[in-house]
Amino acid sequence: MDNVIIAATAFAVVFPAELPDKTFVAALVLGARYRPLPVLAGIWAAFAVHVGVATAVGGLVAALPRRAVELVAGALFFVGAVLLLRSRPADPAELEGHKAAGVVGGPAARRVWVEAFGVVLVAEFGDLTQILTATLAARYHRPIPVGVGALLALCTVTGLAVAFGHFLLRVAPLRRVQQLAAIVLLGLSISTMIDVLRG
Repeated sequence: MDNVIIAATAFAVVFPAELPDKTFVAALVLGARYRPLPVLAGIWAAFAVHVGVATAVGGLVAALPRRAVELVAGALFFVGAVLLLRSRPADPAELEGHKAAGVVGGPAARRVWVEAFGVVLVAEFGDLTQILTATLAARYHRPIPVGVGALLALCTVTGLAVAFGHFLLRVAPLRRVQQLAAIVLLGLSISTMIDVLRG
């Protein structure tokens, strides 16, 4: 499969899965409190670490027999769809308590960067999007385009959260986005299992 198509697939899977995630809300909160550039720089650096770990794990898994990898990938996509449908989106209402805490000028950019980096690094380890990234890397045997697509999706989500988060929450309820992501994952699960059956 072409690298651009793989990267686009990773983007299409990770983007809707990350929107209802806690990191979206964390980006909204941090963006409401501090200047956006150090917030985004910290979050994106943490995402780079997560994607690097996920694609490395996916690359190791890809060395296993192809049929086994496909079966596990199909099962994980299905589990991801179920988890998205059963979980509640992160609660944007908690933003209201932080708006009043907005800091004019605020702390030094380095401190903001460290806070944003630390929050996302801890919150996202073992998260659904990290598991999906590893699964995609294992399924397609192309960790670099998967990593590029996943990282672009994660950075886009948080960029939108910081820039337009409050507006997005009004026009696209997170529960609907969550359901859309579940449908995408279910489609990938079915497609993967069909490939396994075809041998």
